[in-house]
Amino acid sequence: MTTASLPSRTVSRATSQSRPKNTHRIRRGFGYYVAWACLIALLAITVIPFYWMLRSSFTPNADLIADPGALWPRNPTFDAYRRVFGLTTPEEAIAQGGAGASIDFWLYLRNSTIVAALVTLGQTTFSAMAAYAFSRLQWRGRELVFAIFLSALMVPSIFTAIPNFILIKELGLLNTFAGIVLPTFFMTPFAIFFLRQFFLGIPREIDEAAMIDGAGPIKVFFRVIVPMSAAPITTLAVLTFIAAWNDYMWPLLVGQAENVRVLTVALGIFRSQTPQGSPDWAGLMAAALIAALPIVILFSILGKRIVNSIGFSGIK
Repeated sequence: MTTASLPSRTVSRATSQSRPKNTHRIRRGFGYYVAWACLIALLAITVIPFYWMLRSSFTPNADLIADPGALWPRNPTFDAYRRVFGLTTPEEAIAQGGAGASIDFWLYLRNSTIVAALVTLGQTTFSAMAAYAFSRLQWRGRELVFAIFLSALMVPSIFTAIPNFILIKELGLLNTFAGIVLPTFFMTPFAIFFLRQFFLGIPREIDEAAMIDGAGPIKVFFRVIVPMSAAPITTLAVLTFIAAWNDYMWPLLVGQAENVRVLTVALGIFRSQTPQGSPDWAGLMAAALIAALPIVILFSILGKRIVNSIGFSGIK
């Protein structure tokens, strides 16, 4: 019995005809361009305020008053930054169109760093412990307690400001770092919910294997859960630091003394000082831009990790 063999040209031609051709270009509809237009518009809305702050900080106050809508500074100068860093005398500041008021920028920057660092350290640590108890430990009434605790997310923070203020006042902690830090030092419902969602995704077999080796719940938490959850814990720390850095209302209520005044409160006071009849807008924009710069740098470095962690926790 003989087998007929096809010519090589016929086989190659049949093979080439059977292969799908990807020569068609992807057709992009009207919605594609609308989506890009909306994205560019949102990006512009986000970036324009920072550009306006930058432009105003390099513009003398006289030019800001004469032509407030100018897109570029007419006579760019670093005088506003010199006033913020205390490199000018009150007489020079007034001559430059400033308010002549002093702002101890480095002191307020130090105070904001201390408050934000303490809140971040305490809230991240205790929230991780509470999330571990709600997700990995078995105890009666766990789901009910978590539901009650989570319901605090529906309570606006302004509602708890007066009770917390009275408590801090009765404890004698007004105008202290402890009074500013304590209400958010231990934990928040969002922080616990955020970490709990991630802890639930860790296989329980890992806990059981560690307990077989003789590890208790505390050792499992610090030796197993925390190293495996480094990304969401870091994300929570960054979000907590940003929130504490930008907080204004609570430090204004309990931290009006000069030695504990944070940067956001100092900028508000600097804004209200108008010995020449108008605020020092150039100096205020320069100080606000410098105050926002650390957060912008931090978020630009860790922004992708933050988005990925939030998305990963949300689908658990």
